Amino acid sequence: MTLIAIAASLAIAALGALGLIDPDRLLATVRSFQRPGGLYVAAGIRLILGAALYLAADDSRAPETLRVLGIVVVLAGLATPVFGRERFARLLDWWAGLGPGFVRSWAAFALLFGLALVFALVD
Repeated sequence: MTLIAIAASLAIAALGALGLIDPDRLLATVRSFQRPGGLYVAAGIRLILGAALYLAADDSRAPETLRVLGIVVVLAGLATPVFGRERFARLLDWWAGLGPGFVRSWAAFALLFGLALVFALVD
């Protein structure tokens, strides 16, 4: 499970790096989840990441933090389909409308968050 959690964390960091370099491409990537079934794919990704973080927590540098984070991510995964495509589209339009600086700020957070997860997972 640790390997899956590390791979997912690196993917988060990579998306963050993408958003820093090209915010429009990051938005296009996120918009791909607006297609039919896209929210279910996003939910599945969150469920896998959350379960991987939870199960890998014992062998990590921050077991309590990763366990809690894993539970939160699983709950977010379960809630994702309930959120709905229309609400997701409105939120994404609002988020994108705040400009590339705002998107880059969130991308920087994603990059740092993904790298922090990798650091916590590699013992």
